[in-house]
Amino acid sequence: MLNETNLEKRLIDIEQAIADIQTKINEQPLSNNWLEKITGSISDESAFLEALEYGEKWRKSEKLTDEIDEEK
Repeated sequence: MLNETNLEKRLIDIEQAIADIQTKINEQPLSNNWLEKITGSISDESAFLEALEYGEKWRKSEKLTDEIDEEK
């Protein structure tokens, strides 16, 4: 069972952990490279794979359209 002393110690530990995280965040250099900013931002692999599939279909449809236009 938690008594007041244990609760205060846990709160101090949490506050220190948050301060450490904030320090680490502030120490990270800011990048102007858009790719570095989004790297790792896709957490749902199935959604990413679906997006890749849509992109591939779009590129193929554009290629077919370009080939048809060249034949005219």
